[in-house]
Amino acid sequence: MKATTEKSILLFVSFLLTGFVGKTQIQSNNIELGVGYGAYVYQGDLTPGSIGSFRTMKPGIHLFAGKIATSNLSYRLNVAISGLKGDESKYSTPEYRQQRNFKFKTPLFEISGLGIWDIRGNNYNRNKGVFSPYLFSGFGLSFLSIRRDWNAMNTEIFNAESEVQIGLNTDVQKKLPKMLPFIPVGLGFRYEISNRFAATTESAYRFVFTDYLDGFSHSANPKKEDHYLSQTVGLIYKLGRKNTLDCPRIKY
Repeated sequence: MKATTEKSILLFVSFLLTGFVGKTQIQSNNIELGVGYGAYVYQGDLTPGSIGSFRTMKPGIHLFAGKIATSNLSYRLNVAISGLKGDESKYSTPEYRQQRNFKFKTPLFEISGLGIWDIRGNNYNRNKGVFSPYLFSGFGLSFLSIRRDWNAMNTEIFNAESEVQIGLNTDVQKKLPKMLPFIPVGLGFRYEISNRFAATTESAYRFVFTDYLDGFSHSANPKKEDHYLSQTVGLIYKLGRKNTLDCPRIKY
């Protein structure tokens, strides 16, 4: 299993590097470095709503390197460090949540490759004051160490014959994932502060295709998969020198 995991990571990293080591663009400022900070939010069986558990959100930081491909398209290699947490005791409705009292937490490390689509085609127009909305998606891997906790469950209400206890007996036999593939989908906005720096804000939702992100499934809601999302702000630094030849933008 360990050898398979290491091979998967090696292949994934090789794929990401291939996207960045291609033919160099004529523009001298097509490489960007960035840092972002924000909140990472769990969404799953232990939250009452579909928007996620903002009451247990965790801070996180991400670093990235990007490369412009066309006036609309660019690529990014992204690394993030954060955590995820869920706690039913934070919610009073439905009433059973404070009786079941499931909770979990995990550190989170993720690496991803993203394709970014600048809606206005401003990749070669990074002058001060330019505002650009963009969409992004790609593929990534999350590395986790999930710790689930049901010690505060009211066993008078959820006794051994209850569906919760029966489902929990199944869940505890399940080996929790240490690594999960995910597909991020997001929306961002970028503002050029100067010819060197740009500010960004991004919202990203991650589909992880598992119901064990929180460690519970059959004892909670086995018909619904878990996910997580992030809300971040960031700063981009543009490498290279400004185009002193004043060449026109290249459109495709």
